[in-house]
Amino acid sequence: MIRPSTVSRRGALLLAGSAALPRFAIAQGDTRPSITVAVQSIVTSGTLEPMREQSNVGQRIIASFAEGMIEIDWLDTLKPRPALAESLRRIDDRTLELTLRQGVTFHDGSPFTAEDVAFTFSGARMDGTEADQRGLWVGTAQSAASKQPPPEARAISKSAFPGFEKIEIVNSHVVRFVNKVPDVTLAARLTRNTGTIFSRRGFEAAPSWLDWARAPVGTGPYRIARFRPNQDLLLEAHDAHWNGRPPLKSIRFVEVPDVSARVNGLRAGDYDFACDMPPDQIEGIERDPKLQVLGGRIANHRLTIFDKTHPVLADARVRRAMSHAVDRQAIVDSLWAGRTRVPKGLQHEFYGDMFVSDWDVPKYDPSEAKRLLKEAGYKGDAIPYQLLNNYYTNQTPGAQILVEGWRAIGLNVQIEMKENWGQILGRFPGRGICDNSNSAWFGDPVASMSTYAPGGQTWEAGQWQNAEAAKAMETMQVSTDPAVRKAAFHRMLEICEREDPCYSIQHQNATFTAKRKDLPWRAAQSFAMDFSRRNWGG
Repeated sequence: MIRPSTVSRRGALLLAGSAALPRFAIAQGDTRPSITVAVQSIVTSGTLEPMREQSNVGQRIIASFAEGMIEIDWLDTLKPRPALAESLRRIDDRTLELTLRQGVTFHDGSPFTAEDVAFTFSGARMDGTEADQRGLWVGTAQSAASKQPPPEARAISKSAFPGFEKIEIVNSHVVRFVNKVPDVTLAARLTRNTGTIFSRRGFEAAPSWLDWARAPVGTGPYRIARFRPNQDLLLEAHDAHWNGRPPLKSIRFVEVPDVSARVNGLRAGDYDFACDMPPDQIEGIERDPKLQVLGGRIANHRLTIFDKTHPVLADARVRRAMSHAVDRQAIVDSLWAGRTRVPKGLQHEFYGDMFVSDWDVPKYDPSEAKRLLKEAGYKGDAIPYQLLNNYYTNQTPGAQILVEGWRAIGLNVQIEMKENWGQILGRFPGRGICDNSNSAWFGDPVASMSTYAPGGQTWEAGQWQNAEAAKAMETMQVSTDPAVRKAAFHRMLEICEREDPCYSIQHQNATFTAKRKDLPWRAAQSFAMDFSRRNWGG
């Protein structure tokens, strides 16, 4: 679990060791390799702006071109480590002071300073027209006001930093993150990709918000050279990176939706990496001695979301019945070859003392499910299931297993294939069930549960709302008493998973990446792909 106060007592955080440069050459002059990574999807929003792109696929790429003041070590410890901030300390329950790393340059050549941190968290970037009202950034706010982010981006900023008040600039390399209310997770929140820092100068130079959002100027080891939505993303080495010359000359992410096409392209040498491999492909891929598959369980859970506005799903007993009709272990065994597991609800062990060890998801119990449906007076009305075609690994076959389980207890669930997330989360008549996943962005329950409270995706989409759950989340966010916070988390689990179900857990997610065996890269415990010095050639 992330403990901001513990981090601050230690003062300066130590940097991870740098990895050695690659030992092979492919080009005259610059001897570093260039790689191609085949992915199911690059982003879901058509932009590279983290305040708009909070997807699993977006998490894979953002860390290569954008960095926060603090980050999570997804490769090994799952604990925070320094990035653009060399150290931090707590001033009080509402205030975090960060000493910024000096000698850092953005991809446009401008120096990284406290002004860029203030801009990044300003209304001009996060909330558009609210810039002058909140007084968070002055000077060029008026000229930037035309670059108003879309409502989705504003909602994400409020969800990621619900108590945020302002950034105070102490000097050019010291800032204070000030909250309106106490929050023990202040430092942890900054590790999310919503806390990545961008160039104020780069934002001002962009003709429009969309131009900015498709080529944001960060400090990461790679810069954005070209982005063609729904086609590819080309990143090139940022040789002035503060942690040394990046190990790769360039990285090209290319969108290849079909699994077999990604596998065949890898075998043919068109791609060096192929992401999102179903477990049933692993054995066949590894028959080739030049290839290997890496990966495993990550800090993300797959689940099904219920829309309470649907007349059938408005009855909690129907939703409870649906959860009891899911044979989760059968999904793990049949679709995932036992390579993942059924978790203890929407939580992770790296929550530390906040982990509720005696909690479990509703058990598979068809008899109880049938009893609940009878008690609810269910008459066989159709329940729509809005589904994307394998946005998630094994999504379609997993949905078919779910539907069969629901049919076995007498439910009439009808799959409706959709093309994009707008057709699923948009406010339209007839929404019913949809798939989703939930990432633990850092080691505290607010990281995962906030989506089911005001400001969160599920809440703001109008799929599910519960006043008591909102109150429990508020307690988790503002209380500094560990026992009070854990009790509030336990109450949210009771509400969201048993009493008034918002979701039904399927399994802990896992991700598998096929690659050339000779490439010195490791898989992370998240969707993120790390191509920095620390993860190449060490």
